[in-house]
Amino acid sequence: MTADTVDTREGETAGGRRTPAARRAADRARWAPGEHILWRYRDNADPGRFHICRPMTVVQDTADLLAVWMAPGTAVVKPVLADGTPVHREPLSTRYTKPRRTARDQWFGTGVLKLARPGDPWSVWLFWERGWQFKNWYVNLEEPRRRWAGGIDSEDHFLDICVYPDRHWEWRDEDEFAQAQRDGLMTDAQAAEVRSAGRAAIAQISAWRAPFADAWEDWRPDPAWGVPRLPEDWDRAPERLQA
Repeated sequence: MTADTVDTREGETAGGRRTPAARRAADRARWAPGEHILWRYRDNADPGRFHICRPMTVVQDTADLLAVWMAPGTAVVKPVLADGTPVHREPLSTRYTKPRRTARDQWFGTGVLKLARPGDPWSVWLFWERGWQFKNWYVNLEEPRRRWAGGIDSEDHFLDICVYPDRHWEWRDEDEFAQAQRDGLMTDAQAAEVRSAGRAAIAQISAWRAPFADAWEDWRPDPAWGVPRLPEDWDRAPERLQA
């Protein structure tokens, strides 16, 4: 791709660096701890449609890291088959080809802390057992998130990595990743990029860099925080995307 056709996001140079004006605008748009935002994923088969939405509470929002908390009992939106069957119960061979719709549900498990660095094609999620016994980190490979006034939007890339307290890791959902390719939800070139992103994440895990080395497993939510509300217009189009 020649330099004059490189696609840049607003406020970025062709090399991907933010201009000083864009950095100042981003700093003004930071969310404060305790604010509520939406973490959304677009439908892989129809990028113009959102099929996952999770209201989150902001823990930290800096130029280097966005950390948000999904509390137990949070009302969420998830995809289901047209007849209401949970997606994970459908055989893999038809899981991505049967008609779907969205449904409202509730997050019944323990809460989830999500960490995302700007530009990374993944986010890192922390899970605990009851009683705050740390369970694992989960590297969710995804399109780099785009910010807007009400939250962040991304698209899931099927393949994931699970990282355990003893620091060993394993690929997860490789069968779904392969099926998504067979069903035309990603090209061979896109799949290669996702696998490359996974290897880059593994390099950070192996070197035990941030955020794995930052003791987030010892973090606890502010007991004064309430459970965010799921708005009726959860799937509204962003007024203005930010880099």
